[in-house]
Amino acid sequence: LMDINILKIASDTKNNKLIKNFTHTKKYKSQICGDEIEIFLIIKNNMIEDLSYQSQSCIYCNASANLVTKNFKSKSRGKIKTFLKLLDQFNDKENILFPNEWKDFKKVFDKKNFSRKECLTLPIKALKKII
Repeated sequence: LMDINILKIASDTKNNKLIKNFTHTKKYKSQICGDEIEIFLIIKNNMIEDLSYQSQSCIYCNASANLVTKNFKSKSRGKIKTFLKLLDQFNDKENILFPNEWKDFKKVFDKKNFSRKECLTLPIKALKKII
């Protein structure tokens, strides 16, 4: 059964676009399902000023990409690296205890969605290549 939170988050597509004057970009394709995402960032003084994505992917990947683009604006690279380490704990046994700042991610990175880990982490993998 599709999680309604995933559907709601993925349906917000305002960051699904190409931003002009990006300083960094990375395209990443899943070896498993063929989903593809490209992330665009404007990074200045180690801060993420803006970011967006374009994808040909499933709803899980789009939901994750949307959360990333909404939550990582105006954050430092260091803060995002710390968050990405937290996501490394994603498993099917117990949910990650997200700090309040990252609480939106609880809705998607939930153990019940672990079977879609490849889809959910695709935007994260692309971002890791830049950050």
